[in-house]
Amino acid sequence: MKYTRLPNTSIRVSKICLGTMTWGRQNSIEQGHGQMDYAFEQGVNFFDTAELYPVPAKKELYAVTEEIIGKWFKKTGNRDKIILASKIAGPADFTKFIRTTGFSKDSIITAVEGSLKRLETDYIDLYQLHWPERNTNYFGQRGYNTDAPDFWEDNIHQVLETLRDLVQEGKIRHVGLSNETPWGTMRFIEEAKVHQDLPRMVTIQNPYSLLNRLFEVGLSEISLREKIGLLPYSPLGFGVLSGKYLGGHKPRKARVTLFPNYNRYSSENSMAATQKYFDLAQEHGLSLAQMSLAFVNTRAFVISNIIGATTMEQLKENIDSINVELSDEVLTGIEAIHNEIPNPAP
Repeated sequence: MKYTRLPNTSIRVSKICLGTMTWGRQNSIEQGHGQMDYAFEQGVNFFDTAELYPVPAKKELYAVTEEIIGKWFKKTGNRDKIILASKIAGPADFTKFIRTTGFSKDSIITAVEGSLKRLETDYIDLYQLHWPERNTNYFGQRGYNTDAPDFWEDNIHQVLETLRDLVQEGKIRHVGLSNETPWGTMRFIEEAKVHQDLPRMVTIQNPYSLLNRLFEVGLSEISLREKIGLLPYSPLGFGVLSGKYLGGHKPRKARVTLFPNYNRYSSENSMAATQKYFDLAQEHGLSLAQMSLAFVNTRAFVISNIIGATTMEQLKENIDSINVELSDEVLTGIEAIHNEIPNPAP
């Protein structure tokens, strides 16, 4: 395993982060514990979860994933060996069963205390805002809808004050963003610069893969200059970049088969690009999944690559991508495909 540090901290994390969003829905507690056991044995010391998980979100399964992780900590005694990240859910129609009060002070405190209880821990190493409260483009929205109603009032200072208090209480160690835009990222960073008692965002968790490299436009410069590291999610595009959906295949129990509305990476252009990436991988004796993950692993702004799997076979292949070195010829081929079909899945 390779290791990096969360920016502006002393926290050492594995370059591969174990994603958990399928546990409790597509994966049982036994399978989740098996994945944690295996990942830990391979040197993965960074787990990412959220109060929203498992997804798709469902009231009856609210926060079951955190409970699965908490039971593993209790069973193994490994809490102090793991860097743990979780998130507060943002406001949306599909989160009304959680709360409707956004990132108010009481909401953040309630969310953190609930996560601590379920995770059976006294602290969370990295606490993230899962998506913005305001009207902006995320979750695959291609453009900014200027006509959409937006009742948000700038509360970023107040959010950071609440997070500061939780840091001082020892309930969280560091804070991060997720599904955030360049404007929002800089707004949080500048607020912490002006008011130096406020915590600084150290990471941003956004989509990034061969099918969606939009982070490179705007956010990559912020990441490198302001030292806020990317934790890329969906580096395999909901499994599309494994190649298993090519040729119109719909594997049983696969994510996009089970949940057809998760089609962000399944457009005609996305599948055309995926076929080209598949052919390139085959030409160089690589699996498409490992080539895709290895590409993400090499990006200068990436701190830790969030992988997820529903089977142990997938998990082993994904973790082993850390040992894959891409030749200059492969990297040149990737850029050629990207120039031909850029960002087909925003």
